[in-house]
Order: sequence, then C-alpha cells, then structure tokens
Amino acid sequence: MTTTPVDLFASAMHFHPGGDVRAGERRMAGDDFDAWQMAAFHVETDADVHADHWEIHPEGEEAVCCLTGGLRLYFRPITPDGTEEMVQLTPGTAVIVPRGRWHRLELDAPSDLMSVTLRRGSRLEKRAVTP
Repeated sequence: MTTTPVDLFASAMHFHPGGDVRAGERRMAGDDFDAWQMAAFHVETDADVHADHWEIHPEGEEAVCCLTGGLRLYFRPITPDGTEEMVQLTPGTAVIVPRGRWHRLELDAPSDLMSVTLRRGSRLEKRAVTP
C-alpha cells in the first residue's frame, strides 16, 4: 500500500463497510454508494453551497463542520405553518444534521467547510421563494 497525501478540496475520503478507506471522486448522490464520504469545500458565495436548494440525506446523519469563515445552516420547517430553524457556525464548530432532515446553507463569509455523510439517496430540491 502506498501512503500519499489526499487533497480533500479536490477529492473525498470514502469510508467503506468492513473498515476500508479510499480516496476517490466526490459523489453528491447515488443509490449504489455504500461508503460514508468526508470532503472539504472552499466556498465563496451562496451559489457554491446551493443556498437556493434544500438537501436531504435519508440514509445517514451529516456532520457539517466550519473550518474557516462562517455560515448559517437552516432546517426546513417540519410542518407547513412552521418556521425555519437556524444554526450559526463559526470556525471550529460543527452541527449534526439528523438523518432525513431537509437543510440548506447560507454563507456569512468565504469559508472552508467539511462534511461527513452517507450520500446514498441524497437529493436536492429547489427552495420555494415566498414573497
């Protein structure tokens, strides 16, 4: 086995059942993917974090970590008359997004983020804009 550094801003680490860990392509979704994915992202704008979309991971929780910068993570209301819940993240903080909970991000500043989740079945849905 060759030991080499992995650029987490260009690829991801995949943690497979049975204990195997491999560097590889980032995958945002897919039903055939049984590995947990850890990846880092440098983001400059809300467009980089698809702030206009809700995201869901039905097969596992997600750790969203703020390494530098700052962001807000919003949870979609559970009921039609509910309001979005917001969690503020600053450098060195993280939040665990519950399995199957719709969420989205907005930036306070350019940031470096890290996420860890089981991507199988992950989906994006356009956020409805209310007047």
